[in-house]
Amino acid sequence: MVPSPTVERLSLARPPAPEDGLERAAELGAALVDELRTAVRAPVAALESAVVCLLSGGHLIIEDVPGVGKTVLAKSLARAAGCGYARLQCTADLLPSDVTGVSVWDQAAQRFSFRPGPVFANLLLVDEVNRASPKTQSALLESMEEGQVTVDGETRPLPRPFMVVATQNPVEYEGTFPLPEAQLDRFAMRLSLGYPDPQSEAEMLLDLAGRDPVASVRAVAGEEELRQAIDAVRQVHLDPEIARYVVALAHATRIDSRLVLGASPRAGLIMVRAARARALVEGRDFVLPEDVKALAPMVLGHRLVPGPEARGRGVSAGHVVEDLLARVPVPR
Repeated sequence: MVPSPTVERLSLARPPAPEDGLERAAELGAALVDELRTAVRAPVAALESAVVCLLSGGHLIIEDVPGVGKTVLAKSLARAAGCGYARLQCTADLLPSDVTGVSVWDQAAQRFSFRPGPVFANLLLVDEVNRASPKTQSALLESMEEGQVTVDGETRPLPRPFMVVATQNPVEYEGTFPLPEAQLDRFAMRLSLGYPDPQSEAEMLLDLAGRDPVASVRAVAGEEELRQAIDAVRQVHLDPEIARYVVALAHATRIDSRLVLGASPRAGLIMVRAARARALVEGRDFVLPEDVKALAPMVLGHRLVPGPEARGRGVSAGHVVEDLLARVPVPR
C-alpha cells in the first residue's frame, strides 16, 4: 500500500487501520481488473470503474450500443469474482415473479414451496432493463436497496455480496419503458464502454474470434474473500475536507438553474463509498479529491435532470457535471 501523506492535504491524522485487510483487498481489486482485461476490450478506466462499483457494494447500469461487450463484462466480472451469476433477459411480458420467484403447490408435500427467481444470485445481469414494464422494474427496487425480497408476505434475504448489472441501449427507444428517477437513483454508477480503438479492435478479432472470451477468465476470489474486501473498503481513510467537497458538489447541483432535479443525499453516500473503493483499487488507503472528480460523471450523471430550457440548448447532465467540477473549489 502507498503510505498516507503527512503534509497539509489531510487536516486530521489518519487513524490506524488493519493493513493486512486493506492490502488483500487492493490486491484483489487489481487482480479483478487484470482478469477483465483478458476478456473485455474496453478502456482500463471503464473496467476499473466496474470493479470499483463491485467493491463499493453498489449496482451498475451500463448504457451503450449493442455489441460493445456489456454482457461479456458482467459475466467476466462474476466469473473473476467467483460469484454466483444469473441473467435476466427483459421483455415487455416479463412478470415480477419471473424476477423474484414464485410459490408453487407441491402435490407430494401438500404445501406451497418457494422457487427462487434469478435475483437470488451474487451478480444479476438485467439485460435491456428498459424493455421490462414499470411493474416488473419495480420488483428490483427492494432487492437493490435492502438486499432482500418479499414474496407472499415472507421476506427472504439475498446472498451477500449482491450486485445488479443492468444494460440498456441509448439509441433504440421503441417498445421501451424509461427508468424513473427513483429507480435510476438505486444504481451507484452509470458506465459506457464505447467503441475500441482500431488497434484494440484488430487485436480482438485475432484473439477472440475463435473462442469464448469469458472462458479464459479465472476466478481470483470467492464469496467470502469478496465480502471481506467490501468490508475493507470502509476502512479507507476519508478526510473531512473531502467529505465537505462531496457535499459542495451535491449542493451545487441542487441550486443550478439548468437542473430541475439535483443530487440526493444518497448520491453523496454512494460517492464516498465509490471514492474509497477507487482509492483501494489504485493502491491507496486514503481518498484524494481526484477520486471524487474521476467518479463524479458516473455517479452523478444519471441522477441529474436538466430543465426544458437547458435541453433545448443541448445541455446534458454530463455537461453540467463537468462545469461544476471546474467551478467548485477543490480541497488542497
